[in-house]
Amino acid sequence: METPPDEDVLWARSLHHTHRGSPALTGVDAGVREGEILAVGGPRGAGKTTLLRCLSGQSVPTGGEVWFNGTPLHTLPAPQRERLRRERFGWIGPEPSLVPELTAWENAALPLLLRGVPHRRAKAAALEWLERLDIAAAGRLRPYALTQAQRQRTATARALVAEPAVLFADEPTATLHRADAEQVLRTVLAAARSHRITVLLASHDPQVTAVADRGITLLDGRRTDTPAATGTEGRAACSLSV
Repeated sequence: METPPDEDVLWARSLHHTHRGSPALTGVDAGVREGEILAVGGPRGAGKTTLLRCLSGQSVPTGGEVWFNGTPLHTLPAPQRERLRRERFGWIGPEPSLVPELTAWENAALPLLLRGVPHRRAKAAALEWLERLDIAAAGRLRPYALTQAQRQRTATARALVAEPAVLFADEPTATLHRADAEQVLRTVLAAARSHRITVLLASHDPQVTAVADRGITLLDGRRTDTPAATGTEGRAACSLSV
């Protein structure tokens, strides 16, 4: 068994995963350092979501290894993986998946409330993130009364409120218009820089992945980039056509 590099907070080697009998990942290696923003690019169906799910412990690879800060995720029992995801990871998907019975601020505060953080503190933190995303005024509304952009911003606040060690952003702007996409990306980038949050940003849009410090590319479940092609300078300002 190969030892993960000391500088990598999250590291995977020779990942394989099969979905409904078809290979979704074939021998993928990846590593990301603390505070780094790593883009995972490639067309739809390339294996980006599967890779993020394996790296975050949501799915167990059929082969290979995943390590987080020296802990082997690929061998952890399901309850321990769930606890790790709840306490150390954040997730933004292409759809917000909010709890319909809760208001926007309650949805955003949910990770803190589940940890037992006092109600007042959790609410204040949630409203702070909603304010950063320019939707604090909608904090008392339930999901059915929010626009798609407001729901996605609420999901972004929920992913960031607990200041996770690693944020997994799977096509976080796919359903948004350009201005809303830029706002979400700016907030994620600012949070990553100010709180040393490691970010894995998956998108089929090269203008989205261009904001990362470094990138890898998948095609049909395999990495297609070469070492010379993976380094891209991150840019804080986003100019998107979404």
